[in-house]
Amino acid sequence: MAGRYRLDELQGHGPMSEVWRAHDRTLDRTVALKILSPTADLTRFRREAQAVAALAHENVMRVYDYGEDEAGPFMALEWLPGGTLEDRLSHGALPPDETHRVAEGIAAGLAHLHGRGLVHRDLKPANVLFDEEDRPKLADFGLVRHTAGSGTLTEAGTVLGTASYISPEQAAGEPAGAASDVYSFGVILFRMLTGALPFTADSALALVDMHRHAAPPAVEALQPEAPPALAALTAAALRKDPAQRPADGAALCDALLGAEPAAHAAAADTQATQVLPAPAPPPTRGPRRVPLAVAGGVVLLAAAGAVLAWGVTRTGTAPEGGPSGGSVTGTHSGSRAQTTQVAGTTRSRVTTGDHTTSNRRTTATNPTTATTATTGRTTTAATTTRRTTTTTPTTTAPTTTIGTTTTPTTTPPTTTTGVGTTTAVTGTT
Repeated sequence: MAGRYRLDELQGHGPMSEVWRAHDRTLDRTVALKILSPTADLTRFRREAQAVAALAHENVMRVYDYGEDEAGPFMALEWLPGGTLEDRLSHGALPPDETHRVAEGIAAGLAHLHGRGLVHRDLKPANVLFDEEDRPKLADFGLVRHTAGSGTLTEAGTVLGTASYISPEQAAGEPAGAASDVYSFGVILFRMLTGALPFTADSALALVDMHRHAAPPAVEALQPEAPPALAALTAAALRKDPAQRPADGAALCDALLGAEPAAHAAAADTQATQVLPAPAPPPTRGPRRVPLAVAGGVVLLAAAGAVLAWGVTRTGTAPEGGPSGGSVTGTHSGSRAQTTQVAGTTRSRVTTGDHTTSNRRTTATNPTTATTATTGRTTTAATTTRRTTTTTPTTTAPTTTIGTTTTPTTTPPTTTTGVGTTTAVTGTT
């Protein structure tokens, strides 16, 4: 046909058209070629082609081309090799997961159709086909009509569609809307869940009357193991009043999203992108701070040293038990200070012309050196004092306890002048 399409195999035919599997020589691909019958209305066929050509959705069969040949007008459609839903239902009900997946695809196709003001009006398993990826797609738009009132796109006398899937309002001769497709969807869903139709009769007229007046059986009565959410959606879609059904394909999609199987939802959660919390920043090490008690001890030691120096200057006497750890009385003339440090013990010897003073101090941690030098000439009475110190180690420096626990510090040398007398204390706690 048209010098481009080679007809390979007849797939089906009816009073209005026939469908062939054909090969497109120009693009080297397989297509479904729908050829209009000589007695069909050409104007309506063109309008159908234009309506379907405006659709572009993964769940709707695509139109590739339109033309007119000596054999008749034709449409080149997407070739779907996966067969029809009718073929699959001939073996009985589908598994719940498969039912949910196919229902989602049909609802999505209807949502695309309804969103563009079109109503399928002949939705049934034979018009749901599958592509190479097993994706369901709506096909056969011979009865498609615009909801804006442009009328039927095909011959008169075909507006009823298929009796087994017709909606009550269509059976009553009323205009079909999006809710009419929802009713046909409910019949398909009922069959996928149970393997049977909600209504059966010996004649088309009796079947149509049942769709108008009879209450459909509950899905649970035929299939107790059917998912409750899908069974509830089926009952809602099969309501007689169009206003009580889900409004359109988009409403069906929302309902199916809420009826998503647990296994499918769990798989979707595991595939979702996860945002991990940012790692906590490493702790910042600030400057080391000396405890308040230690700082206070340092201040007290410094003050005691100042008082000692002042007392020596004024009276020439170091109080017993003072910071020097010993007692020195009187003033020495020509004295020579000598300090000996052995295994944590500091020995100080002060030699004068008349007397030698020996001080002995025992320390539990670092040895300290104390040197006492005096000038002047008097008689010296030597007193030896022994003091034991306990140290508590810390992360910053050793802690020395004299009576109470403190932190060792180094007191800067204190020099006091007066009457030629000098007292120097170095490294003393």
